[in-house]
Amino acid sequence: MSFDQLSTTALFIGIAMALAVIAMLYAWVLNRKLLKIAVTHERIDEIGNYIYEGAMAFMRRQYRIIFYFAIVVATVLALTELIPTLRGSEGVGWRSAIAFLFGALFSGLAGWAGMITAIKANSRTAQAANEAGMPAALRVAFSGGSVMGLSVVGLSLFGLAGLFFTFYFLFGGNSGDPTTQYIAMVNAVHTVAGYGLGASLIALFSRVGGGIFTKAADVGADLVGKVEAGIPEDDARNPAVIADNVGDNVGDVAGLGSDLTESYIGSIISALTLGIYAFVHINPADILTGGVLITNEDFAGIMRSVLFPLMVAGAGVLAAILAVAFIRLRDWLRPQRALAISTYVAVAFTMLATLIFSLLMFEGLRAWGVFGAVGIGLLVGLAIGFIAEYYTSNDYKHVRDIAEQSTTGHATNIIAGFGVGMQSTFLSVVALVSGIVISYLLTGDMYGIALAAVGMLSTAGITISVDAYGPIADNAGGIAQMSHLDEDVRKVTDKLDSVGNTTAAIGKGFAIGSAALTSIGLFFAFEKAAGLSAVDILEPGVIVGVFLGGMLPFLFSSLVIKSVGRAASKMIEEVRRQFQADPGIMAGTSLPDYAACVDISTKAALKEMILPAMLAVFTPIIAGLTLGAQGLAGLLVGALVSSIMLAVFMANAGGAWDNAKKYIEEGHLGGKGSDAHKAAVTGDTVGDPFKDTAGPSLDILIKLMSIVSLIIVPVVISIEPLLHFLFK
Repeated sequence: MSFDQLSTTALFIGIAMALAVIAMLYAWVLNRKLLKIAVTHERIDEIGNYIYEGAMAFMRRQYRIIFYFAIVVATVLALTELIPTLRGSEGVGWRSAIAFLFGALFSGLAGWAGMITAIKANSRTAQAANEAGMPAALRVAFSGGSVMGLSVVGLSLFGLAGLFFTFYFLFGGNSGDPTTQYIAMVNAVHTVAGYGLGASLIALFSRVGGGIFTKAADVGADLVGKVEAGIPEDDARNPAVIADNVGDNVGDVAGLGSDLTESYIGSIISALTLGIYAFVHINPADILTGGVLITNEDFAGIMRSVLFPLMVAGAGVLAAILAVAFIRLRDWLRPQRALAISTYVAVAFTMLATLIFSLLMFEGLRAWGVFGAVGIGLLVGLAIGFIAEYYTSNDYKHVRDIAEQSTTGHATNIIAGFGVGMQSTFLSVVALVSGIVISYLLTGDMYGIALAAVGMLSTAGITISVDAYGPIADNAGGIAQMSHLDEDVRKVTDKLDSVGNTTAAIGKGFAIGSAALTSIGLFFAFEKAAGLSAVDILEPGVIVGVFLGGMLPFLFSSLVIKSVGRAASKMIEEVRRQFQADPGIMAGTSLPDYAACVDISTKAALKEMILPAMLAVFTPIIAGLTLGAQGLAGLLVGALVSSIMLAVFMANAGGAWDNAKKYIEEGHLGGKGSDAHKAAVTGDTVGDPFKDTAGPSLDILIKLMSIVSLIIVPVVISIEPLLHFLFK
């Protein structure tokens, strides 16, 4: 590469990293402004401290377990250096282990910083609602969520771009030979896949551990508090109420942030990998063995394809910054309108910036093709969000049908919810398939599908900000309830919470859709890296892989749901024990033991999250070492299809059950305390582990399996001759 070409590469990567730094600085500024807001109401401050202490106790213990797990995984990656691999496939080894540790570190930092800010924003949102009303409360809650959103995209893009350029340079990217530079690029892309694995590890623990924590507390609080004791939600007399509020932060804020962090990084990595093959259709093995040489012209086209996803991601980061600033420019009386406009601002700016980069980096129809693929990804993301809202909002018929069915009993409520969840898979899959087909046609190769995933996730900064706002508003309402604030304050927080429920449903749909596109992109990246031209379904190993992959999401979900059930049973027993042992709790003359309930959720979550994590990490490794690349591809296909259907079903069924309950609580069909309400609470309880634990965890399962498979490609290829010898 000439000096000018190397300088151009460094310039583009430098722009992406600079935008990431600006996002992190803005997140820091928002955090400082938030912390300067004094909480003067004594009871709000007291409850906020309870939540903070519980969340910190859980996070410290969870991150300690993650640390040990990460050291084991990094050691295994480093030891693969001892396995002989094809020249140009040195990505697995100590370099990948370093990238893995950086991915885990940066993802962990984003989750930690964002969650602490969210916790601090809980009490300050309640304070703002009490003193200044809706606009001030919205601004505080959204600022708290924005710290998470901007931290995620800032740290993720900074680490990924920096590591890619560093490893590319170290592998020989500064040489003058285009073939050597190509091999350096292949190695760099394989290596930074370890960065995605690190983010995936944090995401899995956050989603599974946080989901078990929050749902154990939520189920215990609802069944004993609402149904048995007949006290309102978020009543301070309920011993599980603080654990429930802690769970909103560690499960919904940190969990969703880590989920979309993983998708964000994975989509870029898949696009980087497929960008290597976007311009020249040469067998990589021929290049890596020295049989074919790359020309300067070909390499220039490849480099543009590799850099383009980083520029789209950088544009999305800047769009998130502008959208967050836009919300803060004025007072908004309608939260839903404000959050929707911020999303549209981010999408419009990202599209404009992508068009500019497309025309600068590509020529003719290719420029418009890559621009269109990114745009399709953005549109599919919006479509999936609207579909999720259609099936889970009480503004539409499906949720109201479930509420109507609740009037005839618990069983009919459950049946109706299952029906809605299953039906919702149709439109979701139609939207995804349409995006896949159109994006492929626009570029003529799999690169377009990877760009669609990058496009969908380019607005992750604002998407996470909007979604993290929801749990903050929810907790603010709980704090207002426990602090016995005026009814007008509750109306403000309830309005914010109602909007938050809608954004949460949209966020879950977005997370599932982005997981699907990201996993498809990673699958094609795996196929290219493994040198597979096709996956032969008639091969016994492939059929075995497909069946095992199709079964895996059900096994994984069963482990997670049963974990929630066991933890919830312990929570229910503890809440009942406290009510019986101390009648003063119900009388309001003594305080419950909140710490005991927090401890139950903490111990259960940390114990139960280990086995699902091991299942997700080691299954593709075992499959690759026993079934080879073809069998591993079959495993990924089976897991992808099964996971997406199951995740959409569980997320939308759970959301519909939840909002059917809220619809009745608003005064319809008998209101609170009626038989319909009791049936709806049962449905909501069944749906809780669906929508907040198992469903979202499946997003991470398929991405984690895909990224592990991509990383171990050189090892799988190296041992395949031995497998053929053993099983021929």
